[in-house]
Amino acid sequence: MFDSSPQDGVKRPGAREMTAMLAALMALNSFAIDAMIPALPQIGHSLNVVRENDRQLVVIAYFIGFAATQLLWGPLADRFGRKPVMAAGVGLYGVFALLCAVAPTFPVMIAGRVLMGAAAAATRVLVVAMVRDLFEAEAMARVMSLVFMTFMLVPVLAPNIGQLILLFGSWRLIFLVLVVYAVVMVVWPWVRLPETLHPEFRRPLDWRAMAGAVVETVREPQSRGYTLAMTISFAGLIAYISSIQQIVFDVFHEGRLIGLVFACVAAPMAVASYLNARFVGRFGLRRVGHSAALTFAAITAAHAAVALSGHETLPLFILFQGLTMASFSFTSSNLGTLAMEHMAPIAGTASSVQGMVGTIGAAAIGFVIGQQFDGTAIPFVVGTAACAAGGFLTIVLTEPKRLFARIGSVRVDPLPPIPEEVA
Repeated sequence: MFDSSPQDGVKRPGAREMTAMLAALMALNSFAIDAMIPALPQIGHSLNVVRENDRQLVVIAYFIGFAATQLLWGPLADRFGRKPVMAAGVGLYGVFALLCAVAPTFPVMIAGRVLMGAAAAATRVLVVAMVRDLFEAEAMARVMSLVFMTFMLVPVLAPNIGQLILLFGSWRLIFLVLVVYAVVMVVWPWVRLPETLHPEFRRPLDWRAMAGAVVETVREPQSRGYTLAMTISFAGLIAYISSIQQIVFDVFHEGRLIGLVFACVAAPMAVASYLNARFVGRFGLRRVGHSAALTFAAITAAHAAVALSGHETLPLFILFQGLTMASFSFTSSNLGTLAMEHMAPIAGTASSVQGMVGTIGAAAIGFVIGQQFDGTAIPFVVGTAACAAGGFLTIVLTEPKRLFARIGSVRVDPLPPIPEEVA
């Protein structure tokens, strides 16, 4: 249930407002990435980017920054509280978005994007922590599900919002909108949300214990294997985000449809995220996760075959990519859970390490794939197929005797309606 008793005399918002607030904090990242996609040609032209493929760095740089600081924000929030650390992270996000808005050169833009991602990592770490602080049992599961469902719908809207903003100004206006968004997301939680960390749960900054947890996360075979599988698979998603603008504009010559294409591809991903808990509850975690990884590999291989045969059209690209993103959503959710299966005593640090390694590794691989763009979709679809196959092979090598098994699966029951005291 929702704990509405304030620690500092301020009445907490209800569950609906809380869910909207947390989803809006998470959505800072999606808007910062996906709203940029329609603006990449303008950014490249304005900042004198000679090689078109280098424009992909606007996306990749954000992911690198986002990964680099995930180990920092959690311990700071456990020591100083969620509210000031979240305000600091979102506030810095706004400052660095302003830097990008006024960037005179491409290197300054890339530096600003790295710093934006580094600041925004606070939202990824602290939203989960605040849900844990405020909700219990079924209510916690329900709110987290609603937050992530809302978060998954943002990629459907963000490119269209970016295109809309471009009707009224240059690409710099998108960053100014992000600055305003950041200001709202500093003020709203600061005014409406009391400190959610209970005083007795504050922890000192013990860097030696943290270092030991990092080593254990890397040494444990299942954690290491599934983190590597996630990294390779996730690279396909980053390659897609980096390359989609060039594919739609330069391969299919339908730049005006970029928002619609992105929405059609992202929607199946949101639906898959919603269905995953029900599938896992019925068929088991490993069976769903391993089957999804195999399906991911099969769909991307078929897509690569169509592209190599020279028969790909924009409708076929959307169809294959939508199926790819749906299977990827099932894959990533369950591989992440399997990577954490033996990490309960050090769950916070392990999650941060896995997230950092996965994002940095995937960003590097995705960037390499994106840089192979040659005016066709072939480098992207072949690269994605290689990532999907590599991810599934890593799963086989990690747990060859438990492939598609129900053994050790996690029961996830359908989420109940929000109780009256929560709503």
